[in-house]
Amino acid sequence: MDLESSILFEDNHLLAVNKPAGVLVQGDQTGDPSLIDYAKAYLKVKYNKPGEAYIGLVHRLDRPVSGVTLLTKTSKALTRMNQVFADGRVTKCYWALTAEIPPAESGQLIHWLKKDQTKNRTRVYGKERHGAKRSELRYVLNKTINGKHLLEVFPKTGRPHQIRAQLAAIGCPILGDVKYGFKGKASSSIGLHARSLQFDHPVKKEPLLIEALIPLNSYWQPFAN
Repeated sequence: MDLESSILFEDNHLLAVNKPAGVLVQGDQTGDPSLIDYAKAYLKVKYNKPGEAYIGLVHRLDRPVSGVTLLTKTSKALTRMNQVFADGRVTKCYWALTAEIPPAESGQLIHWLKKDQTKNRTRVYGKERHGAKRSELRYVLNKTINGKHLLEVFPKTGRPHQIRAQLAAIGCPILGDVKYGFKGKASSSIGLHARSLQFDHPVKKEPLLIEALIPLNSYWQPFAN
């Protein structure tokens, strides 16, 4: 991964990257290079650091998901951004592609989600259940091209696989997401993209909007213009 060409925003406190689908955000048992590894290497070279560079992870994107990923360059910024996310003072917008049209052009979805760690899959329940967490998002149907439906999704909560699981629960699995019911061939990428993050800068207190262009692959090509 060429991290430098993927940078969306950088200052003394924050580093925002347009993560490609297929790249891990954080290292796992595969041992594959992660976004954090790439970011540390980038900072080490850019600032000629003798030791390992610091990188803080504010939030995560699943491996097959692309888009805005926010990192911090200081522990102070990480602490403050963690609080911003915890307080819900951030607006997250995702773009999701589905083959099935949603039951309504816009709507609010509320489910209770529980992560099955052994299967790395999130179970969806329509009512409260022990161990499951309330999960909420809002979606809007943006456009339809060649049988593909582009939804703008605004999650209010941040649960593992939340958008993937909740859209699948209303009969709209994301393109390529065989784990959640898409009928087709598995791929290293799915039709889910973290389009933007909007929040107040944790140090400067100024409004900040960070946007990421969609990948130019077969899923997204019709929506590139």
